[in-house]
Amino acid sequence: MKKTLIIILIVAAVVFVTLYIFKDDLMKAVFRPTDNFPGEPGIKVSEVEVPDIRVVAEDIDIPWEIAFLPGGEMLITERSGDLLKIGEDRTVIDIEGVEHIGEGGLLGLALHPDFVDNDYVYLYLTTRTDGDLINRVERYKLIGDTLTNKTEIISDIPGAQYHDGGRIAFGPDGKLFITTGDAGKSDMAQDTSYLGGKVLRVNDDGSIPSDNPFSGSPVWSYGHRNPQGLAWDDEGGLWSTEHGRSGAFSGYDELNIIEPGGNYGWPVIEGSRTGKGMMAPVINSGADYTWAPAGMAYFEGRIFFAGLRGEALYEYDIESGMIKNHFFGEYGRLRAVTIGPDGFMYISTSNRDGRGDVRSGDDRIIGINMRIFSE
Repeated sequence: MKKTLIIILIVAAVVFVTLYIFKDDLMKAVFRPTDNFPGEPGIKVSEVEVPDIRVVAEDIDIPWEIAFLPGGEMLITERSGDLLKIGEDRTVIDIEGVEHIGEGGLLGLALHPDFVDNDYVYLYLTTRTDGDLINRVERYKLIGDTLTNKTEIISDIPGAQYHDGGRIAFGPDGKLFITTGDAGKSDMAQDTSYLGGKVLRVNDDGSIPSDNPFSGSPVWSYGHRNPQGLAWDDEGGLWSTEHGRSGAFSGYDELNIIEPGGNYGWPVIEGSRTGKGMMAPVINSGADYTWAPAGMAYFEGRIFFAGLRGEALYEYDIESGMIKNHFFGEYGRLRAVTIGPDGFMYISTSNRDGRGDVRSGDDRIIGINMRIFSE
């Protein structure tokens, strides 16, 4: 009897010590929420928080632009010539006629403002006509996973191995804006009859708006070298990124606010220099530093733009005029920037474009919670 009592006391002591040691875990287990939210049967409560930074797609071939469909799926252009539709599955849609050479290929992407009603998708691409490289914008209907009703919106934009521009976006006025590079013909950026080295503006069917600054012309602004970003601020101001000089004297990359009819000086002026009738950038990288700026987005008084050679995401505060970088060297070359319907920013790497160091999973689409930029 005495021996039994001793055994009982030992077991009780072990149980007590065990309960004390693991009391926190036991409390969590007992009071953990049920799978279904009270009053809403079938709605699951996730116990896993979404990371502030996450890779949402990888193994992409030089992603150039990102757009979101109403259902949340991503459309991504691959410079090599495919349009990707990524949701629960990945669908590859081949775009005919794309000439992937140097900086040219399948570039810009935009959804019509009334996409829900008309299914219109716009693509900017490099192709060949009679043996010559040109760039053009095409419009399609996206029905399920199929592009139909191909329509040419604007063509005969000068093309080349380098300086093809390529960003397209619909503005608050419902017009389609298009950035074009000088295609290696610097002096022609000053010629308003030449469509290279410009920001263009057309109606959604490619016709010329009656209020464009040069009658009968799609040219909205000129004197650009290789603009690759477009974004509008809360007051309707149009911003653009632009590549400055390259090679041994690389530098003077620009962030501009675009005015109708404005001459942005290339190749006559660069950096902070001024010239008669020419506009200097809001900010530039200086002679000794290169951003190689690409896609951009506006968010709460700030302009965010991607850096290719700069290998960073840049943030420019419009009110203070201050600029800083994020993720320097962390992901390599960055190209596309867009704000998703979930409030996350989405950026693309561009390490497989022949100028970067390819990393595991490249190229990738990375989602970033905007709150990290306020911390």
